[in-house]
Parts: sequence; C-alpha cells; structure tokens
Amino acid sequence: MKIKILGTRGEIEASAPYHSRHSGILINRELLFDLGEREFLGYRPDRIFFTHLHPDHAFFVRLLEKAAIDIPMYGPEPYRDEGIRIRKLALRTVLEGFDILPVPTMHSQRVASQAYLIEKGGKRILYTGDLAGIKGWYSRYFRHLDLVITEASFMRQGGMIRHRKESGEIFGHAGIPDLIDYFSRFCSHIVLVHFGSWFYRNIKAARQKIHRLALQHNVRIDAAHDGMEIEV
Repeated sequence: MKIKILGTRGEIEASAPYHSRHSGILINRELLFDLGEREFLGYRPDRIFFTHLHPDHAFFVRLLEKAAIDIPMYGPEPYRDEGIRIRKLALRTVLEGFDILPVPTMHSQRVASQAYLIEKGGKRILYTGDLAGIKGWYSRYFRHLDLVITEASFMRQGGMIRHRKESGEIFGHAGIPDLIDYFSRFCSHIVLVHFGSWFYRNIKAARQKIHRLALQHNVRIDAAHDGMEIEV
C-alpha cells in the first residue's frame, strides 16, 4: 500500500510550512481517511472515511456554507447537511479491494470516534485519529500490524485525559509515551501525525525526543510531515 500523509497539524494555529495542513491520510490514491482541508478533495479519492467530525478532521463542520461533496463518505455516526452525506460505518466491510474494520475509540464527549484497520495484499495498517483510548478487547485485532499512524497532540506522559462525571469513561488525548508503549506491542513502525503546540516550539528538539522514545521501545517512529509518502 502507498500512503501519503496530507496533513499533520492539530487544532492549533499554523506556524511551520511542512506541518500546516490539518488531518488527511491518502492510501493508494483511492481511500482518504479524514478530510481536514477542502483542498484534499482535489485528489478525487473513491471513498472518504472520518475518524470523527471535529473541524480539523472534517473541514466542513465549521462552515456556514457547505460545499457539495459527491464522493461516498463514511464515519462513526451519520451526518447530513446541504450537499454532504456521511453514512455510519460500524461493521467490517470490503470496499475497492480493501478490508476495512472500524474500531470504536474514546476521544470526545460530543462526537463519536473510531480508528480504522485497513488490510490489503497481506499488509495491515491502523490509523487511529485522535485518541484517549481503545477498549482492551479490540487489541486482538492488532497483532502483526505493519504500520500504525497515530496522533501526537501531547508529548507528556498521560497526555490530556479527562473523565466523564456520570460514567467515569475517559476522553481527550493520550500522551505520545502512552501511545508508543501500547502500540509497540503490535507493530515495529509507528508514524506520528496531528502535532500539538509542544512540537512547534522547537521542531528539532521535538524530533530528538521522539528519537529517544524510539530507542527506548526498540521501534521505528517517524514524525510525519505534510506530503510525506510511505510504502508498506
């Protein structure tokens, strides 16, 4: 599978040219995961999948005037607005020769979220979107992953995790050390996207911190940039 990282900026102001666009992952020029920028539609993917409907992953939710999108779109919950229709995808499905498994995640109090396990030609990629956690029993699907693409909002251990008062369930963003510790059990190659403000203060120093984490866990960790291409 050929992967192009279209955007690596979280919901913060743009301040670095190679990390200026919001979330988007293009696979084989056929499937697009997240649509953080209108310009990504220029790739004309066959299908679009959303991890969740926050504006840095779905550019149109904040706009008063909606642009009609004539590409089939799927996500963790249905959404309909003028010219836009997103169908709920809750079950494993085969589309365009890809085997796609939606994996429910914990991230937001207000919108549903899910990761995607994408398989084709014996290769397996997990794209998480923003992530506070994944319910433990889903880990049975993560064995022998070839690549994990996950978020990098917070470098600190523990990230920014909060708890719902009623249920105690978590929401927010896990810290990079927590994500690396978890996913390094299933995969030897992890790509970080969706960088928070910590990364932009000193990008060279931030990359050094990521490199040290890679050495500690004996895995390859790449800090992605807009336009980065990966072949799995």
